[in-house]
Amino acid sequence: MAVGKESLLEVHPVSGIRLASVQAGIRYADRYDLVLVELAEGSISAGVFTRNAFCAAPVIVARQNLAVMAPRYLLINTGNANAGTGKQGMTDALGCCAQLADLQKIDAQAVLPFSTGVIGESLPVDKLIAALPEAVAALAPDQWLAAARGIMTTDTRPKLASKKVQLGETTVTITGMAKGAGMLKPNMATMLAYVFTDAQFAKPALQQALSTAVELSFNRLTVDGDTSTNDACILVATGQSGVEPETDVACLKAFQHALNDLMIELATGLIRDAEGATKFVTIAVQGGESVAECLQVAYCVAESPLVKTALFASDPNWGRILAAVGRAGLENLDLDAITISLGDVPLVADGGRDPRYSEAAGQSEMDREEITITINLGRGDHAETVWTSDLSHEYVRINAEYRS
Repeated sequence: MAVGKESLLEVHPVSGIRLASVQAGIRYADRYDLVLVELAEGSISAGVFTRNAFCAAPVIVARQNLAVMAPRYLLINTGNANAGTGKQGMTDALGCCAQLADLQKIDAQAVLPFSTGVIGESLPVDKLIAALPEAVAALAPDQWLAAARGIMTTDTRPKLASKKVQLGETTVTITGMAKGAGMLKPNMATMLAYVFTDAQFAKPALQQALSTAVELSFNRLTVDGDTSTNDACILVATGQSGVEPETDVACLKAFQHALNDLMIELATGLIRDAEGATKFVTIAVQGGESVAECLQVAYCVAESPLVKTALFASDPNWGRILAAVGRAGLENLDLDAITISLGDVPLVADGGRDPRYSEAAGQSEMDREEITITINLGRGDHAETVWTSDLSHEYVRINAEYRS
């Protein structure tokens, strides 16, 4: 179940990147569950990771390795999160890196491991290691769709985005993939996301570009308010185009704009494919005193079970939205200054129901697959947008049966 039709986009390969997706049998038979990405020598990488205190062993290892060495390989498994696994989990993550490093004759710290799946179960290291030679042999520059499918768990379709941007006289490519459908309130990134470009960057500038894009995209969505133990987002610059955006203000601005757009496309793709989703919902908060208070209100509405179930039922029960705004915790609210609308339909004004509202108009908006709720706080100039989904019977079923 997903909102909107799956688009078959043209994927632009990134020079210096090879990918492979194989079946390791980590949790299920006959399922592609191990993805390997090879980064050309000289590539620079940046990353952001989960802020969950119980972060997974591969997150710890990836963060440590990224700090000391330019990565050559990304090793990604699904079916098992290797989280909540204590010292053994660290041993397993390090062991997988060491096995790939031995196979490819590189330093083990040049491998970044990533895992996603069930928390609290030991990683079947033997199965993963046994599949490594096949993954290495399968590496190719055109396996983007296979890799995007290989990192899926409860996703129903792959998420890929690809852009070309003109920087001076040269065209630069940016292509990325992401996965995530539940346990999704990133607080930094998403479940897993990998973006690649052939532009050339120094690491500090690449990290800044990534952090800026993440804040506008993956840090603006929520499915259920749960921040995963395994969140990671990596940006790799192979440098093979020879273009250095950071040396020219206009080029850097154009690159950042394209990167922001691509990551927003990936992030909203996750919401469209959220577990059990039947609605794609935009919560736009305007007129705030600060970015923080706009997000505070937006997330309070987006994560309200009562709002989310009303959205699933296509019920224009606007009182639930009003109540969520009121309990968001903002001080000194002028209730008469707040307006709320559903699409183009005014819901709330002057502290109560807008006299222009009609149930028929509200129902017409709620019947849509894509819904926008706009809240104007009437107390400042800041505005923020958060994307979310509804809460359906299917969401409950998927998560009730997740380990079965």
